[in-house]
Amino acid sequence: MTGTGFWKPSQPLLLASGSVTRKQMLEAAGIPLEIIRAPVDEGAIAAAMLETRQTPQQIAIALAHAKAEAAARRRNDALLLAADQTLDHHSRLLMKPVDRAHARAQLLSLRGTDHFLHAAAVLRRDETVLWAGFASARLRMRNFSEAFLDAYLDRMGPAVTTTVGGYQIEASGIHLFDMIEGDHSTILGLPLIPVLHALRDLNCLVA
Repeated sequence: MTGTGFWKPSQPLLLASGSVTRKQMLEAAGIPLEIIRAPVDEGAIAAAMLETRQTPQQIAIALAHAKAEAAARRRNDALLLAADQTLDHHSRLLMKPVDRAHARAQLLSLRGTDHFLHAAAVLRRDETVLWAGFASARLRMRNFSEAFLDAYLDRMGPAVTTTVGGYQIEASGIHLFDMIEGDHSTILGLPLIPVLHALRDLNCLVA
């Protein structure tokens, strides 16, 4: 494969993520991709870090590094990108809900309050971390009724367990919010503008 458009390397960027949204954002930005799965035990990593009182922001960065390291063990011949996102509610880490009841409890705890989404990313080749960074967004949920919440959960169905916080801001989740501050790509789970800056600095994109 030869570099086309903005992308200069002869190989595509390896994306160590199963997220369709991250894939779509990068492809829309003209980045050719190859997907590589590198699962890590996110829950175990987060639990260990919480025991030492590390913040949700630090956990997001550590999870992105863990995914990059796992992917690099499988493929050490190309530039790879790994990313992760955490939800920070008054310095308390919220993970993906395990079922509808858990999602309902999480959303009730977020109702009428602010929380932060921290999106972290790592660019790595083999054993070398070339760049790591993050961005944050602040969101405020409106004081919605429980009747609305039940209707929302009905509409989301099983998808409510696939996303941090139990919402998809690009879909029905937008109805949950009063205020959103931050870059849209950060809210979707990838600090895209910092990643693009880093790729230009690495001479991977036409500047």
